[in-house]
Amino acid sequence: MTNDNQEPNQPEESTLHVSPFEQIRRQNEGGNEFWSARELAEVLGYSTNYRNFKKVIDKALLACENSGYDTADHFDDARMVIGAGNGAKRSVEDVHLSRYACYLIVQNADPGKEIVALGQTYFALQTRHAEVADEMAALSEEQKRLFLRGQIADHNRQLAAAANEAGVIEPADFAVFQDHGYMGLYGGLRSKDIHTRKGLKKSQRILDHMGSTELAANLFRATQAEDKLRREGIKGKAKANQTHYEVGREVRATIERIGGDMPENLPTPEQSIQQLQRQESKRLNGAQSALFAEELELQQPTFYILHSPGYAVAASLPRGVSLTTMFQLLGSRKGAVKSDGNTNQPARRCNGAAPVGIPVS
Repeated sequence: MTNDNQEPNQPEESTLHVSPFEQIRRQNEGGNEFWSARELAEVLGYSTNYRNFKKVIDKALLACENSGYDTADHFDDARMVIGAGNGAKRSVEDVHLSRYACYLIVQNADPGKEIVALGQTYFALQTRHAEVADEMAALSEEQKRLFLRGQIADHNRQLAAAANEAGVIEPADFAVFQDHGYMGLYGGLRSKDIHTRKGLKKSQRILDHMGSTELAANLFRATQAEDKLRREGIKGKAKANQTHYEVGREVRATIERIGGDMPENLPTPEQSIQQLQRQESKRLNGAQSALFAEELELQQPTFYILHSPGYAVAASLPRGVSLTTMFQLLGSRKGAVKSDGNTNQPARRCNGAAPVGIPVS
């Protein structure tokens, strides 16, 4: 019988920090990164039949176009010289791919290949990391913390729903599930260990005492764990726990590959999220700022915050906070808002809408 509380399987040390996708990442003369379609095909197990891989590229091209992006920015036709036997060489067609193009390709590749699942996680992490970096660049540390904490509150609810569908039902089971994610990301530390390292009181929550870098790492963990649980149809508490651990471990490995500090070694901010909220509330002349109350009931209208031109994500509006106040708190100056009263409404495309929801100085 499987013990749902058992320690997660520990991989060989050498398997933690080597990504085949990182190994084939290239840079052009302008310093911009790209991946060769030929090399990516080999890593993904299509080396013997590039024609089949071209079909995957075609699907990714269509997805890119349907998403409103210029395919020329992400798929650049090129040539590659390869060996043809007896020392001869020949030139063959190739495509230089952006990180986003690679992400679309692995989403459309054969899901039965284990390496494809690894690629989905890798490029999702890399793509989201770049998106968040762009969004956060103009913000102060305090604004970054407030924004990311709100994102985590929303995505933790979605992660809880995905875990519930996988079989994590009881509160005690969900606590174990969350611990597995933390153990993967924090090198074996459980939530209580992180709590102790931060020197927090019993009533204080660790997410409220993280800097923006640590919050961003935990946001990646939550979003990717939810996606993996749903995408692979994970069933059973033990498998759900192991999945959350593996995702956390992969986020940790990515941080190490790019030379970042491990999350357990990052400093604990002097001010909590609640203190920042009170300061922001005073700055806005007493506007209510209960942005992150995860205890609030979810039967509330939905509002949409656009993160890039033409696209919106759904989030629940806390009780007692008007849309105007929400956008003031986020620092937005313009945008489009739609409310339909359905908190389960998925993200939808909004053509021609101006980007909002990103705090500005």
